[in-house]
Amino acid sequence: MLRNWNIYVEWFQYDAANCIISMIITIAVILISLILHECAHGWMALRCGDPTAKFMGRLSLNPMRHLDLFGTLCMLFAGFGWAKPVPVNPRNFENYRRDDFLVSIAGIVTNLTLFIICSLLAVLLNAALWKTDFLPLLDMMYGGAGSMEDMVNIFAADTDQVALYIAYGTSFEWFSNFCNAPWLLYVQRFLLTMAEVNLCLAIFNFLPIPPLDGFHILNDTLLGGRLRMNRQMFQMAQLALIVLMFSTDFVGTLLDAGGSVIGGSVIRTFLMLTGQM
Repeated sequence: MLRNWNIYVEWFQYDAANCIISMIITIAVILISLILHECAHGWMALRCGDPTAKFMGRLSLNPMRHLDLFGTLCMLFAGFGWAKPVPVNPRNFENYRRDDFLVSIAGIVTNLTLFIICSLLAVLLNAALWKTDFLPLLDMMYGGAGSMEDMVNIFAADTDQVALYIAYGTSFEWFSNFCNAPWLLYVQRFLLTMAEVNLCLAIFNFLPIPPLDGFHILNDTLLGGRLRMNRQMFQMAQLALIVLMFSTDFVGTLLDAGGSVIGGSVIRTFLMLTGQM
């Protein structure tokens, strides 16, 4: 995400071309992730007997049919956001609680699946990316902390790692000298950004706050479907959520912590399973 603008401004001044490429990758990943999240809701609704999303063109991969301008900008600059909710008519469901649960969780499952797949592919790519004589040099540069995990973090465009990358006076061109195929650096960055964005989307949407998916999941399971909200109530809840997000650091802090713990654990697990740690 592009939340820490001071780092990106410095990065742009130091290495403009690769900073712009990273921003393009981030924007593309956000578009793809939001579209697939919403299409998953619509596809599951169709499987549950409700063709509303299909009839309204919401199973399309056309971004203009899904994106909410404000929600997309929040995703880009604040690290959390949303797309236009998929229209669902629960009267078409055969079993309201079951089908509402399945439709609600479909987007989160899609995001988590993409997170796992992209993390694994990035780690597998990492094994073939670097020349064998690079790790000792990396270890020396990082004062004994160099590892394949450091390289994964750097090319995930984590702002702390980017700051370190700038501080050492290195560039993508410098790193490319130690790559078996330098163009794969950008493929890995796409995969890692895809993993990060989808993990953040999954965590954000799992919050049990209306109108997020987590509210429906909580209501359909623990609360037995007893809470019912009309359109006006959902709009008020959405406004309250927006105020919460921008008046406190709660959501951003939660996503940073969750992304760091879960994302880091998954990357380390895949690195160990592939013999890179």
